[in-house]
Amino acid sequence: MGTYSASLPAETIRESALYNQDLAPISPDRRTWGTYNYAALWISMSVNIPTYMLASGMIAGGMNWKQALFTVFLGNVLVLIPMLLNAHAGAQYGIPFPVFARASFGVLGANVPAILRALVACGWFGIQTWIGGEAINAMIVALAPAWAHVAYGAALCFFCFWLLNVFVILRGIETIRFLQGISAPFLLLIGLALLLWARSKAGGFGPMLATPSKFQSFGEFFRFFIPSLTGVVGFWATVSLNIPDFTRYARSQRDQVVGQALGLPATMTFYSFIGIAVTSATLIIFGQALWDPVAVLSRLGNPFAVVLAMLALLMATLNVNVAANVVSPANDFSNLSPRRISFRTGGLITCFMGIAMQPWKLMANYGSYIFGWLVGYSGFLGPIAGVLICDYFIVRKKKPFVQDLYQRNGLYEYQRGFHWQALAALAAGAGVAFIGLIVPPLRILYNYAWFVGFIVSFFVYFAMAHSAQPIAQTAD
Repeated sequence: MGTYSASLPAETIRESALYNQDLAPISPDRRTWGTYNYAALWISMSVNIPTYMLASGMIAGGMNWKQALFTVFLGNVLVLIPMLLNAHAGAQYGIPFPVFARASFGVLGANVPAILRALVACGWFGIQTWIGGEAINAMIVALAPAWAHVAYGAALCFFCFWLLNVFVILRGIETIRFLQGISAPFLLLIGLALLLWARSKAGGFGPMLATPSKFQSFGEFFRFFIPSLTGVVGFWATVSLNIPDFTRYARSQRDQVVGQALGLPATMTFYSFIGIAVTSATLIIFGQALWDPVAVLSRLGNPFAVVLAMLALLMATLNVNVAANVVSPANDFSNLSPRRISFRTGGLITCFMGIAMQPWKLMANYGSYIFGWLVGYSGFLGPIAGVLICDYFIVRKKKPFVQDLYQRNGLYEYQRGFHWQALAALAAGAGVAFIGLIVPPLRILYNYAWFVGFIVSFFVYFAMAHSAQPIAQTAD
């Protein structure tokens, strides 16, 4: 380990290659977010099409409305726990996620969890952009039905919406804040309009919610329930890691805790109910469960209604995409080389990676979406959360040396910038989770990927950290 300095001049930190303005600690006078801001943040991020599709995919997979709603609520209560634990460091020290990760993974090793989390965000960016492209395609078809027969029409719409996202990113963070303030209500109105339309077509809420579960026994239900629950946890496992990117602006710990606790589970459950109810109704109306709201909206029949709904969908999807899937990976990519990669450059990297992730394959059906995408990446993010939480709360007692997070040859230099114990714990957690994908008798380990990865990495890191690093020091 390198030489440690307990106190470094501010000029030395600013001159470090690990520092730039986007990664710097937020000063107390700029920490202005209160309870309302965090509740509003979660309302704006939760009211989105993937939330709808998460719940509707469970209906398409065979759950009844009560089973699906319970799964969504329980999963969001569970993911709120690591969310609030990781949020503490951001609110306490004003640091973003990539910098927070330096304490446990090393000043260079932190790039590993940051990039893993960023790649997941790139996938989400691609998914939201694909949904936006679908909306544009459906809108054009409503106005000019011949467009449905144009070769590569859907791909062209996807590219157009992708360019719109790039434009917003190049305009900067202020444009993102403007969109965030006006767009979530549109999606809420679309959801409520869909709910009322489905209620009218299906003959009331009674028939809509009377669709029975297709599972004949508790065992059948449980085999579908566990990966579905893991998928719900995985849905926000990304933000549960990078939540310091947002809580660094908090006025107090209480503001961020209460705001998040009020905003996340309630909004996710409410908007999921809309997806559940409308998808249940499509079984009655169309004879099949349509889990994609764009597909449902395109069947409204009235071209004017279709265009209006799709315009609102586009605006809301654009907001959620840039706010939830660009801000954080832009910081993560910037952490690779703070002097060379700015927020805008990091955002553009996210855009191109979003195409490379091939979102059309991830959204091919509810099985690919829930069991392949959501459960799959949670096998990486659960272990990262296990290491971060163990290091911050158990090893360092919530007292990292913030100055050394921006300095080479400091406390977090470890072995040439990498803390191999943390990386080994991450590999152990992910390895145990993914062995269930390779060895069929151990499939349950993959179905519980986030939980298995978290527990394994937490205890492996705890055992290795106590035997390998100086932990008795406390911050001044």
